[in-house]
Amino acid sequence: MELKGSHTVSATPITLWEMLMDTNTLSKIIPGISTLERTGDHSYKSILEIKAGPISTSFTGDARMEDIVEQKKFTLKMQQSNKMGNANSTMIVELRPVNETETEVVFDGEIKITGLLASMGQKVLGGVANMLTRQFFANLDNELAKQSGF
Repeated sequence: MELKGSHTVSATPITLWEMLMDTNTLSKIIPGISTLERTGDHSYKSILEIKAGPISTSFTGDARMEDIVEQKKFTLKMQQSNKMGNANSTMIVELRPVNETETEVVFDGEIKITGLLASMGQKVLGGVANMLTRQFFANLDNELAKQSGF
């Protein structure tokens, strides 16, 4: 399943980059993350709790940032699994300055789901992915507002 989009936030690329590289901030803005623990340079262990239709499930796995271009872009690779299946994703995230106070966050990637979760169908999973994307950007906007004192 492809996942693409963009969102403009009220922050400079430098501010946004620092937030995205901070484990504590990431754990607050990524929807469903109940645990995010740094295991090395740009690598993490995570527990992700997702509700997809009538099913609530928890995934355990790893996340890693690669192809890092400071304050501009990175690739996020995640491998999550549980008894219902696996979810592997690769997402390219770019930070594009819009003006002196705004940055466009552009993402492009794919999620591959196997097992029982895959049998739920693309329509349900696509809806969940879109909901999580909206929630991520709402959380990011809220965290930016907190950090700027508004």
